[in-house]
Amino acid sequence: MFDKVLITKEQIDKKVKEISAKISEDYKGLNPIFICIMKGSMFFTADLLRNVTTPAQLDFMCVSSYGSSTESSGVLKIKTDLTTDIENKHVIIVEDIIDSGNTLYNLKNLLQTRNPASVKICAFLDKPDRRVREVKVDYVGYEIPDEFVVGYGLDYNEDFRTLPDVRILSRSVYEK
Repeated sequence: MFDKVLITKEQIDKKVKEISAKISEDYKGLNPIFICIMKGSMFFTADLLRNVTTPAQLDFMCVSSYGSSTESSGVLKIKTDLTTDIENKHVIIVEDIIDSGNTLYNLKNLLQTRNPASVKICAFLDKPDRRVREVKVDYVGYEIPDEFVVGYGLDYNEDFRTLPDVRILSRSVYEK
């Protein structure tokens, strides 16, 4: 079912603390609002916020460009929008993985129409080899190869999110 563990729980914990420290330093006194992109970044966002030392707010969006496929459709679908007004606020979009870049490119453009003070992107995983749209990522956990990964919030058809590490899913599972 899995080819191998790509990133261990211990590596995840260490990287989350590094990113949280950098965000705490960059946003000291600014009270940023973290926008957790559901469902995948839920674990990463929770861990980040537990380690950020500056006051911060939290809101959620549920967006997708995948559906039940392993390939991005390129069309942003907003399933759940923010409940917080982000005008004049410092926004940090928290995403589990950047693949094609389509979702974050479109989402960042959408959020910028709401007049925030700033919008930055924090992603746990980055797959630059798959990039279709150029997206500036301000905080990155790990750059990974072009493999389909699951665990630590990442799923395949809603399965495998609760794995404590990041694993490469065997092609035999999703190329049926």
